[in-house]
Amino acid sequence: MSDLNQGPLPVERFDYDLPPELIAQQPVEPRDASRLLVVRRSSGTLSDHVFHELPELLQPGDLLVVNDTRVIPARVFARRPSGGRVELLLLTRLSDTDWRALARPARRLRMGETLTVLDHNDVLTSDTIDVIARDGEAVVVRLPDDATIDRHGRVPLPPYIRDSTSDPERYQTVYSRQAGSAAAPTAGLHFTPRVIDTCRERGIEMVSVTLHVGLDTFQPIKTDDARDHEIHSEWFEVSSETLAAVASAKREGRRVVAVGTTSVRTLESIADSVLGEHVATEPVSGPTKLYITPGYEFRLVDAMLTNFHLPRTTLILLVSAMAGEDLIREAYAHAIAERYRFYSFGDAMLIV
Repeated sequence: MSDLNQGPLPVERFDYDLPPELIAQQPVEPRDASRLLVVRRSSGTLSDHVFHELPELLQPGDLLVVNDTRVIPARVFARRPSGGRVELLLLTRLSDTDWRALARPARRLRMGETLTVLDHNDVLTSDTIDVIARDGEAVVVRLPDDATIDRHGRVPLPPYIRDSTSDPERYQTVYSRQAGSAAAPTAGLHFTPRVIDTCRERGIEMVSVTLHVGLDTFQPIKTDDARDHEIHSEWFEVSSETLAAVASAKREGRRVVAVGTTSVRTLESIADSVLGEHVATEPVSGPTKLYITPGYEFRLVDAMLTNFHLPRTTLILLVSAMAGEDLIREAYAHAIAERYRFYSFGDAMLIV
C-alpha cells in the first residue's frame, strides 16, 4: 500500500501543456481504430500500435477486468416557479427517489421549491423535481421515478467536449450493463465485439466489475501537495464469479489487466477479499475512497489499459503510480509529439 507519510507530493509534477486541437471532440470509427501506446515498465520503452492489435499485445492466460457500468442520462433541465432555467446533474443515488446533484445556478434555488422538467425541446412537461436539501456544493433533489430521467435526461458529456455526439450509445461501452454513472469508463470505449472475441480465442479471459463513475473524477487537485487532496467516493460491486476469477489468476501467476482507472480502484479496494486462504464467496460492494498515488504497491493489478488524462487530476497520479512518474512524463510527451488524441474520446495506453 502507499505510504502517506513519505513526504510532500507537489501537484505541479503532474502538469503538462496540451495543444487544444489534441482534445478529441468525436470518437473514431470503428471504435478499435483508435491508437494504442504501449508503455513497458521493465524496459522503459514505448511503442505505437492500433487498438485492434490488443489481443496480440496481451498474453494467453491474462485476465481482463472491465467496468460494466452504464452512463445514465443524468443531465436534466427544468424551470423554477419564477421562470428561471435550472440545469441539474444527477451525481449519486441516495434512495429510490432522491439524488445528490449539482445545480446551475445553485445559489438561487430554495429548499422546498418544485421545479418543472423541460423536455429535449425545452418545452415544459408534467414531470416535477423537488429540491429538498443542500449537501455542501450540491443539492438533494427528489424525482417521482426513474422514468423522468429516461424521458427527459441527456447524457452528460465532459465539459471539454464541445461537440455532442449524434449517437448517445457512442459514449457507452459495448459491454455496459449496470446503469448508474455520470461519466463513462472511457478506457473501455475502444472495445468492439471483434476485439473481445479475438481475446477469448487467444485464451484471454474477461470478467467485469461495476463502479459508478462520478464527475469528481475529472476535477483537478486544488491543493499544492497532492497528498492533501480529499479523494471522491464512488460505489462499486464485484460479483462472486469475478472474485473467484481474480483469485484464481493470482494463485496461478497469471496477469490481471484492469481496463481503466475505475477497474483499478475497484480491484485494489477488494484485495483483502481475494488474497489469502479464504476468498469471499459472496458479492462485495460499497463505497471506495481509495486514493492511489506514486509509491502505492499494487496488490492485484499487474497491467492496465487507460486513456490520456487531464493534468493535475487523481487519474494521472494513478497511472504514474502504475508506470512511474518519469515514464509517464515521457509517454505523454511522446503522445503529444505523435499527435495522439486525448481524453474521453481519445486514444489509449497499455501499461505492462
